[in-house]
Order: sequence, then structure tokens, then C-alpha cells
Amino acid sequence: MRIALDAHGGDFGLRPNIEGALLAAKTLSHEIILVGKDPEIREELRRLGAEDPERISIVHAPQVVGMGSEPVEECRSKPDSSLMVGAGLIREGKADAFISAGNSGAIMVAALLKLKRIPGVIRPAIAAPLPTLRGTTVLLDAGANMDCKPWHLAQFAVMGAIYMKSLFKIENPSVGLLSIGEEESKGNTLVQETLPLIKNMGVNFHGPVEGRDIPEGLTDVVVADGFVGNVALKLYEGAAKVVFKMLKERIMRRIAYKLGALLMSSLFSEMKTKMTVDVYGGAPLLGVNGVVLICHGRVTANAIFNAVRVSGDLAASGMVNHIKTRMEQIKDRISAAKEAE
Repeated sequence: MRIALDAHGGDFGLRPNIEGALLAAKTLSHEIILVGKDPEIREELRRLGAEDPERISIVHAPQVVGMGSEPVEECRSKPDSSLMVGAGLIREGKADAFISAGNSGAIMVAALLKLKRIPGVIRPAIAAPLPTLRGTTVLLDAGANMDCKPWHLAQFAVMGAIYMKSLFKIENPSVGLLSIGEEESKGNTLVQETLPLIKNMGVNFHGPVEGRDIPEGLTDVVVADGFVGNVALKLYEGAAKVVFKMLKERIMRRIAYKLGALLMSSLFSEMKTKMTVDVYGGAPLLGVNGVVLICHGRVTANAIFNAVRVSGDLAASGMVNHIKTRMEQIKDRISAAKEAE
């Protein structure tokens, strides 16, 4: 697979992106296309002692979209930015996937401008994979759409199930709708109106799930609007960090605790690895006509390596075509729901 990578994305600039690309090129069989300012990329490669690495090429993009910039204005005013050029490589058939740790809103805008939506998809969604007690659960939408209608959430449920089947090989992923209780009588108007629609989507629908069910891994997919989903995601990430900090503080108070921690160091290391989202590389933007992976702004080389691995797997799985097929199959049900409202 040919994976285009935004070399300038993220809070730390070129270094983690290029280090991750070099690691992926040594370990994986994919071709990696670094998109960005050619002279700066070559200079960074030189500093890393890899002036002419195998399976890595450069596509020059002289402009960069800022992390805090207004997405639509920036993308339209910077057609030669690494985001716009990188997404364009998929449309031109020169790349099979695109990865960026840049401005998430701008990544979505660039993907929509260059790749367009899959026919039938009303709104794309960010699908955030999360480590859970039972394995992995994907939460969507994780921040792309603040205000949603029932048919948006119904499409998220379908796309999330396809993603879990494509990447994690779960034959019939279970889907839950995030609510304030497990009873179908609870929840706000959006939840109440979405429940019967998801039941009609042909997915393995578990029903309403609560926030506490996400870390338990009760369902493979959890659906919510982008506002609630993003709050849940940030709370999840923050809670994991706080638990480890509290544990470390208490261990440092007594010698006996320190000795016990030393004996359990491999266990702590294993738990830290399991709880970090770096292993997933990033969150796919589902619903656009191509594989696009959005990485965390504080990206690491290991996260970029995994993003290359995951995006290659998603491209090879034919996930985009599977979503196209399902959107065609359910379009009448979605249209009926919109007309009914």
C-alpha cells in the first residue's frame, strides 16, 4: 500500500512524523509518501542519518495549515498545503491512504474538499478506538459533528460496525447507543428517536449503553453525537492518566510499595502499553471516499508507525467499498426517516 503522511502535522513538527515513517519503512512493506516542504523534510532526514531511505518518497507541499487555524478558510486559502496535497494524492490514485496529526477540523475539511463523501453518507464521523477490559471498542462520533439527527447516528452505527469488522475481524460487531441508562425509556429526544432507526439498519444492535459500559467493553461499537462522544473520549483519556499518576504517587510514599512496584514493573509496563491509544495510530474519518486517519496532536513516532500499519490494513480490507455498498442498501430507510420528521 502507498501511504501518504503529513510530515508537518502535530504539535512537535517534523521529527516524530519522520521517525515514525522511517520505523514503518524498516518494518512494514508499505511505500510511505512524506508530504510537506521538501527542503525541510530532506534536512530532517539528514539529521536522522537517513538521507535516501528505502520505500520513502517526498511530495512537495510548500504551505502548512496551522494547528489553531480556522479549518475551512485555511484549507481554501492554502491549496498547496500538506493537508490538501496529501488528501489529493488519494483522489489522484497516487496513494491508498492519508495520515495526519494536524488540525483535526482541517483534516476533515481537506478530506471533504478533495475526496468528497461516500454516496449516501450525510456526515462523516471520527471513529476513536479505545482500549477496554474485553479488547477494543470504537466510539463515534468523537468530535466531527456537534449536533446530530437520528439518521446521522444510524449511519454512524453502520460505518462503525464495518470498521470493526474490517480492522479487528469481528464478524458481527455489537453496537450500543450511548445514553443515561440501559432502559430504552430513558435518554433525551435524540436517543429516543434514534433507537428504532438503528434497529432497522441491519446491525447487531445491543441497545442503550451507559458511559461506564465503554471501559468494560460491553459492545464493540458505541454511537453518540460528536459533542457527547468527544466529552466521553477526553474523560476516558484523562481518567487513565490520573489513575496512573495516583498510583505512582502512592507507590513513592513507602519503601515497601517501591519494592513491590519493582517486582511488578513488567505488569505496569504491560498495562501502560494496553491503555495508550498509540497502538491504534489514530482515528479514521469514516464516510469520506478514501482512508483518512487522524492522529493525536501530541503524536509520537510509535503512533505514526502504527498509523501507517493500520491505514494500510484498512485500505487493503476494502472498508470504503464496504461502506459504499451498505449506504446504498440502507438509503431508502434513511430517506424515509428524514421525510417522516
